Amino acid sequence: MIKVDTGTEELLCEISERVAIVTLNKPHKKNALGDVLTPALREILLTLEADNRVGCVMLTGSGHAFCSGGDVSGMGGSEGPRKTNHEKVINLTRKQETLTLRLFELAKPTVAALPGAAAGAGLSIALACDLRIACESAFLTTAFANIGLSGDYGASWFLPRLVGLSRAKEMFFRAERIKATDALAMGLINQVFSDDTFREDAFNYARQIANGPEMALGLMKKNLNRALDQPLATSLAMEAQHLIMCGGSDESKEAITAFMEKRPPQFHGEKE
Repeated sequence: MIKVDTGTEELLCEISERVAIVTLNKPHKKNALGDVLTPALREILLTLEADNRVGCVMLTGSGHAFCSGGDVSGMGGSEGPRKTNHEKVINLTRKQETLTLRLFELAKPTVAALPGAAAGAGLSIALACDLRIACESAFLTTAFANIGLSGDYGASWFLPRLVGLSRAKEMFFRAERIKATDALAMGLINQVFSDDTFREDAFNYARQIANGPEMALGLMKKNLNRALDQPLATSLAMEAQHLIMCGGSDESKEAITAFMEKRPPQFHGEKE
């Protein structure tokens, strides 16, 4: 187990068996985002993306919540020097791009592991990850309507692509709580695990991905992300380019050798 300094106790990070476990650590506020935690999260993503010891980033929360979104107790108060609406838009756009866009485009697979509620911008962060797993008692909610806000951090982009436009609108308009099992049936969650063994199950889930072929996984992610908004012909050309790149890699050679020798492939050295 290797501990990684995030600069604050509000965000914890450790690397084990090529899994970077990033933990939002404000259980007394259900891991709400804030002026300390959120900047640290933005920075640790860049650090882990460049770390060769990391094959997968698993984002989770301490206690019994994933992330409750923005800290409502700090909303509506003084923002320091007065800013124009244009300046506020530019500032929020930058904050979103350096968090959920960064997560979505991170070169390594990402897993959101939900030990409880994911609400508001917390849900957006979970949706920005490649995969989502949850304990049985977890739930998801947009929550924005409850505080009179229209939503941010990409939920309006991610949700329609996962559940369809009509269902996404219902989730926004009604701000209902979606149970983990229902979210699984809708395609919002990939797997649901028991509350009692969730932390262990989540780690094992991420570990299997983290120890896969790093180059191939990164290119798979790029293929799939780009395919959302580009013509088939463009995707075919991208797939061809990436497949040829993978075909000449040590990972591919090891996978083929392992297949011929009827053994599991070993893409990486000894476990950390």
